[in-house]
Amino acid sequence: MNKPILTGVVALIPVIFLSGFVLAQSATVQTLRGAEVDEPIPLDRIHKNVEGRMQRNYRQQPPLVPHSIEQYQIDVRTNQCLSCHDWTKAGERNAPTLSMTHYLDRDGNELDHIAGTRYFCNQCHVPQADAPALVDNVFEPSSGN
Repeated sequence: MNKPILTGVVALIPVIFLSGFVLAQSATVQTLRGAEVDEPIPLDRIHKNVEGRMQRNYRQQPPLVPHSIEQYQIDVRTNQCLSCHDWTKAGERNAPTLSMTHYLDRDGNELDHIAGTRYFCNQCHVPQADAPALVDNVFEPSSGN
């Protein structure tokens, strides 16, 4: 037998063995949400929003959103977060003002409007939720160092 062919056959033996093992194991896999992929699950069955402010877990963590944003429109044309949190409206709406870092462009120049790089709030800020952990979490927050 040709040496390259023999090498290829020998290399395939572990692949074939492992693929059979993986197929045997896949019968015991369960979904994280406890339902089939195409089965709709109401969100309130998975988690409940938590009103009020939660403590941050680490120093540079973006603040969590302490209210529901379920009906908020955040797209290229509209960002409803800015109707309360933009520096021009925060005082009259009794809402926290965005950090000044949200008004700096890539070169560090101050802008009068929110920077495009910070426009989509829910890239960093997520609603607080009392949700079950999907995986074990062993994270320990820093002690303030």
